Amino acid sequence: MRNPDSKHQVVIVGGGAGGLELATRLGDSLGKHGEADITLIDKNRTHVWKPKLHEIASGSMDMSAHEVDYLAQAHWHRFRFRLGELTAIDRERREVHVAPYLDDEGRLVTPARAFAYDTLVVSVGSLSNDFGTPGVREHGLRLESKVDAQRFHARMVNACIRAHAQTTPLRPEQLHVAIIGAGATGVELAAELHRTTREVVAYGLDRVDAEKDIQVSVIEAADRVLPALPPRMSAATEALLRKLGVDVHTSAKVAEVLPEGVRLADGRILPAELVVWAAGVKAPDLLKEIAGLETNRSNQLVVLPTLQTTRDPDIFAMGDCAQCAWPEANDGKGGFVPPRAQAAHQQASHVAAQIRRRLAGKPLKNYRYRDFGSLVSLGEFSTVGNMMGGLIGGNLMIEGSFARLMYISLYKMHELALHGFVKVALDTLARLITRRTEPHVKLH
Repeated sequence: MRNPDSKHQVVIVGGGAGGLELATRLGDSLGKHGEADITLIDKNRTHVWKPKLHEIASGSMDMSAHEVDYLAQAHWHRFRFRLGELTAIDRERREVHVAPYLDDEGRLVTPARAFAYDTLVVSVGSLSNDFGTPGVREHGLRLESKVDAQRFHARMVNACIRAHAQTTPLRPEQLHVAIIGAGATGVELAAELHRTTREVVAYGLDRVDAEKDIQVSVIEAADRVLPALPPRMSAATEALLRKLGVDVHTSAKVAEVLPEGVRLADGRILPAELVVWAAGVKAPDLLKEIAGLETNRSNQLVVLPTLQTTRDPDIFAMGDCAQCAWPEANDGKGGFVPPRAQAAHQQASHVAAQIRRRLAGKPLKNYRYRDFGSLVSLGEFSTVGNMMGGLIGGNLMIEGSFARLMYISLYKMHELALHGFVKVALDTLARLITRRTEPHVKLH
């Protein structure tokens, strides 16, 4: 039984960009003033901004310098962190259930638990969608988490060391990387790999010829790279990729991922030692089976304009796991909010205000997505993007140093929401100093 005198219980499941920002905002306001108890639940111990995963995978970013420890963040910002993976929601009892947490050796760390809520926010993010393509699960790598990124990086470095040490000629697939999906993740990873693989072999692996032996391919089923973004941006990005020597395949559907490459629908086989699946997005399968809430074909929870789920006003959903209408999309024809970091950032701010309004007994307001455009980083070579409507009153293509600065500012906005100006300034300065004393690419 609940204690009628207990504080309002806000539970946030998922500590990604939106979930962690929301917990921090609510902890700094409602938690600080004792108006509510805030609990964040996540299956990981630390947070890494998901758009940075391709940099971890390529080795151009040291993850330890950018991780946020959930327990420390909770302590500093007056919310609770609980470790565990969501397994069920009991809407009648208003409880969320999480699975037991086991360590790397299979030993129990925390048992299965249930957490009571008055307001629940589901922010569990998204996964890649392999559409049932044969061989992806067995032979493909993904970039869905920091563990995935670290696994890819380790295999990439090992591939370079192996090629350097062997006395026999390279096999056709050796040192070839095939990236399936030319969305932002795919093209950003391709550009970063062009640089970091060459830096890795420069550290004494002189039996590998970076220009001749290393090949990065991008495979896209649509007729252009970045198919969800404006054609001009796609054209500029593809031109830059080809200039770097990236092998770009468009209108190329993948039929199967093989142990040593990729077979396309037209019968061609592209040899590859490493295959990354970066195509398609869906919410976790659990959501389509959970608590009778309405979901779409991609497992996203369908939400009202208030970001409340359609079948339960006590449950909000935001970020990549939510299908939120965007009436202004497609020149007023309508659509849905895209799975972008800027959407998660905006929704975290909106849901924080919504919860404060709920506690005050005030009516909730509708969320309105503001599209500030898209930016794609091609590492140190360039950044391309477009700035949209609400910011400039039109659609402007941007490229180069200014676009790069805008791209960096997106991450800084996330850091500012979590840490405030002073800590972000000091951390940034520390990273600049450290970068002058360490290799520019992670070698292990």
